[in-house]
Amino acid sequence: MSLQILSTPVIQRGKQYLLAKTDKQNMKKIKKDLDIVRILGIDPGTATTGWAILEQHNKELVPVAYGHISTSPKDSTCQRLKEVAQDIDEIIKKYQPTEGIIEDLFFFKNVKTAMKVSQSRGAIMLTLIKAGLGIFEYTPLQVKQAVTGYGRADKKQVQLMVKNILKLKEIPTPDDTADALAIAICHMQSRVFAIAKEESRK
Repeated sequence: MSLQILSTPVIQRGKQYLLAKTDKQNMKKIKKDLDIVRILGIDPGTATTGWAILEQHNKELVPVAYGHISTSPKDSTCQRLKEVAQDIDEIIKKYQPTEGIIEDLFFFKNVKTAMKVSQSRGAIMLTLIKAGLGIFEYTPLQVKQAVTGYGRADKKQVQLMVKNILKLKEIPTPDDTADALAIAICHMQSRVFAIAKEESRK
């Protein structure tokens, strides 16, 4: 098992892009102020799980920490899921996010891969629920649209926009880490949109 933590003090004002839709059931969990919000973005997997802690200070995005969790293919599936869940729990306790953002399931050509991702999602979501976090899910298309403005953007385009939005010196690696940052950015963008929409109805 390998738990990598990378921190950065960089602050960058969040740019506005076409925003993804927020789960209606979770709308009530969104705070009505835009002071300080800390969230945990997760790209689930059994072999590698990317994670990212982002803060939003009004409209400024602050990447607090990000990294990935790696498990050994020599271990049983149950052991690997246990390690992922334990590490996510450790991250939650250390950084104290209030919301957990996870990538939704999408079409997999490989059924075995889909099953592994589904198992990882289940273990992670249970950990988030036990920790009392609000849970939000976004499809890859929603994430791409929110981060780049184009739902069919390729992985490199998304990674470059993540780097630019957060003013990072380089694109985070592995891909799972960059994906977790993109998922977190997507939620921050959607959160701002949801609050603005709610305020406009008053």
